[in-house]
Amino acid sequence: MDYVNLGRTGLKVSRLALGCMTFGSSGWAPWVLDQEESAKILRHAVELGINFFDTADMYSLGKSEEIVGKVLLDLVPRHKLVLATKLYNPMSSDANDRGLSRKHVFEAVDGSLRRLGTDYIDLYQLHRFDYDTPLEETLDALNDVVRAGKVRYLGASSMFAWQFMKAIGLQRQHGWAPFVSMQPHYNLIYREEEREMLPLCLSEGVGVVPWSPLARGRLAGRADTDTKRGQTDNTARALYDRSRAADDAVIARLRNVAERHGKPMAQIAYAWVASRAAITAPIVGISRIEQFEDAVAALEIKLTDQDVAELEQDYLPKPIAGHA
Repeated sequence: MDYVNLGRTGLKVSRLALGCMTFGSSGWAPWVLDQEESAKILRHAVELGINFFDTADMYSLGKSEEIVGKVLLDLVPRHKLVLATKLYNPMSSDANDRGLSRKHVFEAVDGSLRRLGTDYIDLYQLHRFDYDTPLEETLDALNDVVRAGKVRYLGASSMFAWQFMKAIGLQRQHGWAPFVSMQPHYNLIYREEEREMLPLCLSEGVGVVPWSPLARGRLAGRADTDTKRGQTDNTARALYDRSRAADDAVIARLRNVAERHGKPMAQIAYAWVASRAAITAPIVGISRIEQFEDAVAALEIKLTDQDVAELEQDYLPKPIAGHA
């Protein structure tokens, strides 16, 4: 496993990040793995040299953080791990147990620390943009949790580029701890972040850790009915169902390139994302240990200019998806 700097920081992260939404409680979603099965995947990730683990407080309402912390800290010294988590989404029915208010930032970071079983978070990320809270309030609170030693670095996830740049500008203006990473929705059938967000991140030296690099399995050649998650994941349908005809043309090109290389479609899809300018580490979602093979093998695949042109030629612009 290779390790690279996260943006302009000195923090070294593996070229793959393990997404931990799959780990937690099947009571939260039927496709989520309980602790025993989650532990097998987390252990194998460590064996492969992955040091970058991405979760969120809302995944299984905290259970994902509990499992990730318990399993990993029994396996690896804390200083060898890069633990990333996120806040914003509701954690209960309480009106203040959500969003990015100063009150919730302070309570959410302490909750995540308690569930992870650690005294600091390596990368603390805004899960989404909060239209109901002044941006200055959020950024000031985030600066405070960094200065208090509870968080090492700050990141954000899907939002508009103008929102992210406004936040960066305010951080510079006030001398607040800066965002060092962005976690956007990005794959072969959703490339809208190429318009502004990825160029912005390149210009500002912000690391990019994209989510859903296989488009919830569609770029692996799987039908929705092939997995329990595909059958029950309403988010996947919201993200991709509106553009099936256009996506099918891209997927057909992906199949051609995969056949030319003699590789599975998933490996080529991962390789394309990982090789794009600005990308630090794709976030891979693993529910079976054998799925690691495609993700790791993809890092060794060298796509030609002809491959890339073919993979990209049938893409059609589409509405923004994944910011809500």
